[in-house]
Amino acid sequence: MENPSLLPSSFNSWPPPMRTSVEIGASAEQTALRFMKDNDYRMIEANYHSRFGEIDLIMTKANTLVFIEVRYRADTSHGTPLETITPSKTRKIIRTAEYFLLRNPQLREMEFRFDVISISEELDWIKGAFTLDT
Repeated sequence: MENPSLLPSSFNSWPPPMRTSVEIGASAEQTALRFMKDNDYRMIEANYHSRFGEIDLIMTKANTLVFIEVRYRADTSHGTPLETITPSKTRKIIRTAEYFLLRNPQLREMEFRFDVISISEELDWIKGAFTLDT
């Protein structure tokens, strides 16, 4: 067994810390949030949970309420982040949005849409990625 005191100091934290999927997801959501704020959107809620599911970001601009799903993929060889959104996930987002509007009646009169921010090699913003009848 090697004497740890003889190893270079750079080995003290070996192996390097790995980022968990939760940390990577949070980082992607922060990137998306900054992007939306740079485009003059205001955050209403982040990581909104209900018994139906979760919505990553709920934002507003003018009279439009936007429910945003953030997707990240480091490797797109098996599909883009957008392609990972299944019909089941879409239904969960829609049901969660309906529940959010039920709990926030002051926002019901606003127009709304469902966007996706897809992050891989670049950030893609898909406005109106799906609708209530999806």
